[in-house]
Amino acid sequence: MSDKNFDIIVIGGGPGGYVAAIRGAQLGMKVAVVEAQHLGGICLNWGCIPTKALLRSSEIYHLMHHLDEFGLGAKDVSFDLTKIVKRSRGVASQLSGGIKHLLKKNKVTVFDGWGALQGSGKVKVEKDGKVIENLTAKHIIVATGARARILPGFEPDGDLVWTYREAMVPKKMPKSLLVVGSGAIGIEFASFYRSMGAEVTVVEVMDRVLPVEDEEISKMAHKAFTKQGMKLITDAKVTKLDKAKTNVTATIETKRGVEKLTVDNVIMAVGIVPNVEKVGLDNTKVKFNRGHIETNQWLETAEKGVYAIGDVTAPPWLAHKASHEGIICVEKIAGLKDVHPMNKLNIPGCTYCHPQVASIGLTEKAAKEQGYKIKVGRFPFMGNGKAVALGEPEGMVKTIFDDKTGELIGAHMIGTEVTEMIQGYGIAKTLETTEIELMHTIFPHPTLSEMMHESVLDAYGKAIHM
Repeated sequence: MSDKNFDIIVIGGGPGGYVAAIRGAQLGMKVAVVEAQHLGGICLNWGCIPTKALLRSSEIYHLMHHLDEFGLGAKDVSFDLTKIVKRSRGVASQLSGGIKHLLKKNKVTVFDGWGALQGSGKVKVEKDGKVIENLTAKHIIVATGARARILPGFEPDGDLVWTYREAMVPKKMPKSLLVVGSGAIGIEFASFYRSMGAEVTVVEVMDRVLPVEDEEISKMAHKAFTKQGMKLITDAKVTKLDKAKTNVTATIETKRGVEKLTVDNVIMAVGIVPNVEKVGLDNTKVKFNRGHIETNQWLETAEKGVYAIGDVTAPPWLAHKASHEGIICVEKIAGLKDVHPMNKLNIPGCTYCHPQVASIGLTEKAAKEQGYKIKVGRFPFMGNGKAVALGEPEGMVKTIFDDKTGELIGAHMIGTEVTEMIQGYGIAKTLETTEIELMHTIFPHPTLSEMMHESVLDAYGKAIHM
């Protein structure tokens, strides 16, 4: 085989694409990745990772204003926005370089350019408008990800109106900010800028913030954000943005009527659009649903030999879902016998605001709508010794069980470090754990994880510490 013929070609080097490529190489296949911009994709370069670096800075800054509660003191607490942004970009750059090393280590060939299908088993690679390579492979995986949704009339200008990209590299800290959309991306930026001192207003078209979360968790989040000084306007929509030289005036339609709000900057966080253009899908049998590529349980499209993973496919649009799809796809191609299709109810979701939010499985409302008779357990952070010692007594762990079988069907958390804790319930769901097994599990003391145990016990009237 020449260097232009491969077993698998992956178009896109994000968390789905590079993981699929490495796993394919581990299984003895000859693999290529075609990436036009940054290895690691949006997640590593302009999403998950650099935003966590920003949020870490804001978390420390927030704590520094509460030092007296811990018997500590500091004078002239301040921040340097340029250094905060520089650190965030440095973290992204370091990890992107790490991906490059991993691909090289696993002997994956990387082509720097834009990949597009050119018929059955063929991919062309373009750079600066010129075709630089023509590649062939029996299996082609489309992992081109997605980009921020841009609404007509609300186009980002890089100055006053931002998407997540501009919001990650601000030249100066806005004194006032409007965030349109209260999903994970919108709320994380709202949390960062509020912690850094900006006056933040969030507008959400649904009737509650974090609308995909359990209603009880959303209400607790709403209360916490409001306590921090955020202004939350739900069941409303921004209908117009009027730009001046140094600010923007938003027209907001609410149930109470029309409101006007003038702010320094606006962040548009209203969803994503899959990157399916110019990928060579026009003349294939690939099918779409609301713009996203349709696949079966093995990530196969309707076009033989063409697969799709990650944000270019159906929701949830999460990096860890993309990576797992990459593994499933490649292992199925390799013919492994123990490959299992993904159960989307076992995919955890995390929002890194303050307080953090994490969940897995069905919400209480969804469980009831699906006909389950359920048992629900709750345990407050206030009842946990470690949470109180940390000075983080606000939050709750909520668990939902099938009353008939005892199976854990949902878990929902709000509070410090719940994004780390949720994986305990992730393992439980993968193993189809029942309430008895969770009750019999010994949780270490003193830890935040003890609340996970107590919430299970509470579902069956056995909670000890409340």
